[in-house]
Amino acid sequence: MAKKLSITPLHDRVIVKAAAAEEKTAGGIIIPDTAKEKPQRGTVLAAGPGKKDEPVTVKAGDTVLYGKYAGTEITIDGAEYLIMRESDILAIV
Repeated sequence: MAKKLSITPLHDRVIVKAAAAEEKTAGGIIIPDTAKEKPQRGTVLAAGPGKKDEPVTVKAGDTVLYGKYAGTEITIDGAEYLIMRESDILAIV
């Protein structure tokens, strides 16, 4: 899996590594960089402890689906990640 992150999310925040964007369509057509859509799937790398009466239900290693515009892009040690609230996660795959 991934290396240990140097930060820990607070409360109900989750750090997600987005999956790579699709390079080809199902028919084999190569998608140019300008037409690629932002991925909506990723892997949870770290999760906060949750709010006072609401523990976080996702854990590190879970593959999740999230909203198209969910989260904030951050860079940690040169790698791109998303940090978002657990409520922005739609499902665990």
